[in-house]
Amino acid sequence: MKKFALIGAAGYIAPRHLKAIKDTGNHLVVAMDINDSVGIMDTYFPDAEFFTEFEAFEAFVEDSAMNGEKLDYISICSPNYLHAPHIKYALKNGIDVICEKPLVLSTKDLDSLLSYEKKYKARINSILQLRLHPSIIALQEKVQAAPKDKVFDVELTYLTSRGKWYLKSWKGVDEKSGGVATNIGVHFYDMLHFIFGDVTHNEVHYRDEKTASGYLEYERARVKWFLSIDAKNLPENAVQGEKLTYRSINIEGEELEFSGGFTDLHTQSYQRILAGKGYGVEDNRTAIKTVEVIRDAAITTNSSNIHPLLEKVISS
Repeated sequence: MKKFALIGAAGYIAPRHLKAIKDTGNHLVVAMDINDSVGIMDTYFPDAEFFTEFEAFEAFVEDSAMNGEKLDYISICSPNYLHAPHIKYALKNGIDVICEKPLVLSTKDLDSLLSYEKKYKARINSILQLRLHPSIIALQEKVQAAPKDKVFDVELTYLTSRGKWYLKSWKGVDEKSGGVATNIGVHFYDMLHFIFGDVTHNEVHYRDEKTASGYLEYERARVKWFLSIDAKNLPENAVQGEKLTYRSINIEGEELEFSGGFTDLHTQSYQRILAGKGYGVEDNRTAIKTVEVIRDAAITTNSSNIHPLLEKVISS
């Protein structure tokens, strides 16, 4: 049984990590979050220690190690801009990491983390769960089986409505979240890289605090993409779930169906990590570089590869 800590226990994604730790037969020793709305812990690990101050969490982790109870993993679900320092804290204490996406916000941070791994002999594992989704794996196999010179035409659309709170939180600050394309889109860019290969061209057609759109060329695909948290962009057939959401990946007129199958992907990710097969720092580089360019690139205004939804936004 492995001993875990979790940073960011009050966050949206934390319950999936708590469930994965439990489902893989391991134990959460301690959790930390500056917010104390962490009652979900009682469902999984009611006896775990909890702190709202990082200094108290640090002291507990280090005292435990001194007493022969060193942690095996620290799971990180904190805000995006804190991933790098929290990862470095774990590595400096010789503790392996499991970190939510985006792993970090820049390729410079990736290089720094590789240096820390090498120096402190601990490993960083990242959650790239879409790579484990059966529909994504099947599509990757289809692309690999196609003629080598075949380049697929793809439209990626992801709309997920967020309230006014979003822009007032850290998620609405580009320096902290990486912007909307990073915060809600980085796993899609990793998925596209996983299926279609390396990025060869990257255009940005529109970018504001709620919406981003552009065009990407991969080795095996031409992708028009549109991401938004603005409810005004939702089509009438948007799904009513925990929030209004519309997700579509269309490959040459054929819709990729992957609305289901997400329930256990974090648990599967943990199983792979515990078996020594987790995704590491370099596995994140293409997607992190992609969103880095999207965040900083000049807007292209004369492209012939505009996403259909962007045309509606511009015309309105």
